[in-house]
Amino acid sequence: MAHTRPLTACLSRLTKSSIAASRLEAPRFAAIPYQTKRCAATKAQPQEKKKKSRNTFLQYDLKRADQFALLDAMRYIRAFEVGRMPTSSKYELHVRIRTLKNGPIIRGFGQLPHPFKTDVRVCVFAAPGSAAAAEAWAAGAALVGEDEIFDQIKQDVIEFDRCICHIDSFPKMIKARLERKLGPRSLLPNAKQKTVVTQVGPSVKSLLGGSGYKERDGVIHMAVGHLGFTPEELQTNVKAFMLWVQRDMRKLGDKLRKEVHEVVLSSTNAPGFSLTGEYRGANSIAPKELRGPL
Repeated sequence: MAHTRPLTACLSRLTKSSIAASRLEAPRFAAIPYQTKRCAATKAQPQEKKKKSRNTFLQYDLKRADQFALLDAMRYIRAFEVGRMPTSSKYELHVRIRTLKNGPIIRGFGQLPHPFKTDVRVCVFAAPGSAAAAEAWAAGAALVGEDEIFDQIKQDVIEFDRCICHIDSFPKMIKARLERKLGPRSLLPNAKQKTVVTQVGPSVKSLLGGSGYKERDGVIHMAVGHLGFTPEELQTNVKAFMLWVQRDMRKLGDKLRKEVHEVVLSSTNAPGFSLTGEYRGANSIAPKELRGPL
């Protein structure tokens, strides 16, 4: 029988060599350095810059707009209003202003050279039964009184468009604390706006024949006549209103400068027509043709 020790030795050498060879052939993966890992990270996307919001109202270029003389604008507006009563529709003027969004606004009141009937309701704070109350009723006021009207205002029942106060009723109005109700509506009487008066009658008549205006979003709007007006009457009212606006802009001073950008004439049922500032154009019709029924 052969000896088993040499065979065992050969098998042991074969096993060791094969294991060593397998170890040499096995692939090895090197550890990735920390610096390589960090550089392989994705780059941060650049953040978009936020657009600055405008502090002025957007105005379009008037060179691209069709503009009309006053007679031409009246002619087209009357064509849109054909078949209506001359006093049922009103001419409306819109003045677009170059101004800051958060700047002071223009507001005022005036009586046009050619007033026209409006539906303005005037309230007068005056003691019932007094001479001032009788004068207010005679002048055409819609509401006259003190405590009863104060209670209605506190209950948000405000059925008037203009409000004045007799000087004797002013302390009582202050005690009623109507600032939160009338202040936001620009109806609270005060001496600065000349709505606290000693003579009620003339003030009521001027309010009934006058018109108020206020700047909203860079535009001042006001009715300047009805369709029965002649071109000369409408021109006079437009000039008067523009003088008021320019006067109010000058009061603000140079630090808060406002400028007129565009003036548009429209009516109750007609679109707006941008005005050139001229009364008559090269191809305008005669003013006498814009008088009388539509």
